[in-house]
Amino acid sequence: MGFKCGIVGLPNVGKSTLFNALTNSSKAQAENFPFCTIDPNIGVVPVPDDRLDKLVSISNSKKKINTTISFVDIAGLVKGASKGEGLGNKFLSHIREVDAIIHMIRCFDSDDIQNVNKDVNPIRDLEIIEMEMKLADLDSIEKRLDKKNKKNLTINELKILETALDYINNNKNIDLLNQKYSKRELHQTSLLSTKPRLYVCNVDEKSISDGNNYTKSFISKFGEKNTILISADIENQINQLENEEKINYMKVIGLKETGLNNLIKKGYNLLELETFFTSGPEESRAWTIPKNCLAPNAAGIIHTDFEKGFIRAETIDYEEFVKNNGWLNSKNNGKMRLEGKDYIVKDGDILNFRFNT
Repeated sequence: MGFKCGIVGLPNVGKSTLFNALTNSSKAQAENFPFCTIDPNIGVVPVPDDRLDKLVSISNSKKKINTTISFVDIAGLVKGASKGEGLGNKFLSHIREVDAIIHMIRCFDSDDIQNVNKDVNPIRDLEIIEMEMKLADLDSIEKRLDKKNKKNLTINELKILETALDYINNNKNIDLLNQKYSKRELHQTSLLSTKPRLYVCNVDEKSISDGNNYTKSFISKFGEKNTILISADIENQINQLENEEKINYMKVIGLKETGLNNLIKKGYNLLELETFFTSGPEESRAWTIPKNCLAPNAAGIIHTDFEKGFIRAETIDYEEFVKNNGWLNSKNNGKMRLEGKDYIVKDGDILNFRFNT
């Protein structure tokens, strides 16, 4: 089940450096000039989960397989992107394909790294990107509501697009659409402005722990809930170190957890995803599902045949699995349940599916 987060922002705010750190690769060119990244780079990143290590130990598994989330490094947008400035239309089309947006915001001063604007102003920079996405949506909506295209829309799509048009034209808060319609309905319209968003404030090393004036002004306007402070450059350096060196370096600079792990977890939560596990001697594996997922649909994540022929799901809570040291004791102690087609899988469930082929 593939989920993508697109990293967007103005040129030279640190998007490609962050992407390199996330994927521990040099696929993206982190050069100091605008538009060095034209085609989007895609990196598949494991979602850290300490529970999986415990399952491997209990089941004596030969393999450990994390669930993953994809990050897309999208080239820098500029003012006028919705009209094609700086290859903007191509870049905006890449954003339409992602499930959530990570806004990379420059919150550091530097004489060495070129800034596309005269000064550093994270609020203005975000507003530029958000406005370009709204203008791109406006253009898209007007085309789709044109008489010859309108007939191809469902009643629900028509309603969403007309509401979005009213919100954009009258400068209303387009986020209110998320209260009127489900994520699935909004996702089908491919509107940029309604995608879930995370804000990453890219800071220098001395601002990692407490932030700076730029981050404080940004958080006072946009809030802490979906805002993360990261030094992309430091994260990239951390990723080049071996385990012990990494731990020591993080202690020196006062980091309890890498910003990348925090970002991955927040991205996972932002998309309203959960994890269930399968665990045995061959492998212990984490699987991604949307919240409120029914057992047959969860089975289908492993294989479509599991969903088609679903009979029951042998189910054990993670805590009980650990407390009873695995499948056998959990069964013997009455902690394994047989759940049917109406069961909503809970985060952390250990599942074994019974099915007919």
